[in-house]
Amino acid sequence: MKKLAILLCAFTLCSFMANAQYENTTIKVGQAAPELAFPNTEGKVIKLSEVAKGRIVLIDFWASWCGPCRRENPNVVAAYNKYSKAKFKTAKGFEVFSVSLDKSVEPWKQAIEKDGLTWKYHVSDLKGWENGAAQIYGVSSIPMSFLIDENGIIVAKELRGMALHMKLDEYVSSLN
Repeated sequence: MKKLAILLCAFTLCSFMANAQYENTTIKVGQAAPELAFPNTEGKVIKLSEVAKGRIVLIDFWASWCGPCRRENPNVVAAYNKYSKAKFKTAKGFEVFSVSLDKSVEPWKQAIEKDGLTWKYHVSDLKGWENGAAQIYGVSSIPMSFLIDENGIIVAKELRGMALHMKLDEYVSSLN
């Protein structure tokens, strides 16, 4: 009985800490997306605001070494392939802005290639968990995503699997 009580307390504490970590994320749905400006795989700085300009944008935090991220990548690719060709009610289109928490450019580039991440916008400061973008957005676990609308407002976060597709469907007027 004592072991069960200890196990229950440990489980409750872990659950509380996991929820506290999630609630500690500084970015909230409904607020303006903070600017991001970081180098791509070739060292050229890409700004989120330049990518967004009237588009729906998925900000996708991931890393080449992250198993759950790599398993989610096919879903992000499917969403990109489907919605980059869609007509939206008020937005000009859809883009993915990938932020890598890698520390080295080669594994990052190899993962982009291997996973077929064909969109143009991949950025990282190569600082791992100290990544500046992750700090700005309060990212403490990956994969993590934020969806911003054509006005630069965060409309959803932590969209995975079909939840991403279902949320994007809300903005689509027709698929080509």
